[in-house]
Amino acid sequence: MHRLRLHLRSIVATCNAIQRHGCEITLIGRRREVSHRNLLRALSVTACVHEETRPTALRRRKPKSQNQLTVQHFVDIKQVKTIGGNGGDGQISFLRLWVNDRAGPDGGDGGNGGHVIFEASSNVKDLKHVQPIITAKDGENGLGDECFGKNAPHNTVQVPIGTIVRHVDGKIVADLDRPGMMFIAARGGAGGHGNAFFKSNVNQSPEISEYGAIGESLQYVVEVRSMAHIGLIGLPNAGKSTLLRAISRARPKIAAYPFTTLKPHIGMIEYDDYEQVAVADMPGLIENSHKNKGLGITFLKHAERCAALVFIVDVTLDEPWEALEILRYEINQFNEKLNDRPQLVVANKMDLPDAERNLQLLKKNVDLPIIPISAKVGTNVSALLKEIRILYDNLKGDETKKSTDNFS
Repeated sequence: MHRLRLHLRSIVATCNAIQRHGCEITLIGRRREVSHRNLLRALSVTACVHEETRPTALRRRKPKSQNQLTVQHFVDIKQVKTIGGNGGDGQISFLRLWVNDRAGPDGGDGGNGGHVIFEASSNVKDLKHVQPIITAKDGENGLGDECFGKNAPHNTVQVPIGTIVRHVDGKIVADLDRPGMMFIAARGGAGGHGNAFFKSNVNQSPEISEYGAIGESLQYVVEVRSMAHIGLIGLPNAGKSTLLRAISRARPKIAAYPFTTLKPHIGMIEYDDYEQVAVADMPGLIENSHKNKGLGITFLKHAERCAALVFIVDVTLDEPWEALEILRYEINQFNEKLNDRPQLVVANKMDLPDAERNLQLLKKNVDLPIIPISAKVGTNVSALLKEIRILYDNLKGDETKKSTDNFS
């Protein structure tokens, strides 16, 4: 019996040892699993830190309107005529009381005419709302009993920040580059004096008064210095309007004939970090545009108001690099400084036959970065949006650096 008890005790001790050894193995396994998870987590965090993240463009969920009457274009230059208000006339009047019917002159002065003022504001983006003829109200005439006429209110027209005002001969008279800056385009006439003004010891009963002065009438050319961050430039029918429709909510006209776009259209690309990039669809350029062939000079001025240039090349052409050479040559002849701006080449219509072969030839003859896309099908458009954001970030960094240098 004693031996049986000892044998049972040894069996229980062996079982306890085996159980303890199993628990230690399980604990070690769990520790190894936890350490392995921590290592993976640390590696993923390190990878996220070192990986350069770029904001992505947001997809449009709301459908576009089908009403063609709501299609809007961008107006970046306008010739206007400004007319200041006329001053009010002075009054000839004499005060007559029941005790004194010759109490003296009491004709009041006329009110001043209103000015026409241009004010830089961030509330407007283009010159679409600016009328070709801008007038201010006239001042009121003076009345008897020394009642002066009311001054007319000024006609303040808001223009985008960065608006340049020129005379018709081309001389710059105002550069509204800060919010709240104003330029008096046409001064209103001064109000005329009434006969009470001319009363003196020599002439105590003057019967004269003045007419109000006539307001100024001047003509100006108002233009916006900056139209968009990115400008789409290409030959006619290169697919610029199709691309703008694909990347924004803009709805420029699309057709199979050249010069479909006669006025620039602006589209906004929204990114997930709440930044918005403005992209402009330019009218098509042709050879000898710098010689004002067709409307060449007018079209080239639109390109001058974009911070970066994106050349749209139709790769279905036999020699697409010649189209790019024509575009760069026309821009260089118009303004050499445009070649110093950031540039990008987009090879469009990759969904058509022979596009891949022409793309390889284009890469051999062009030293700029080329992004092949199909604006109609949507091929590789997301990569183009990333490159546009890189251009925008570089432009923003350069502006910040310039402002810091000017401040210091």
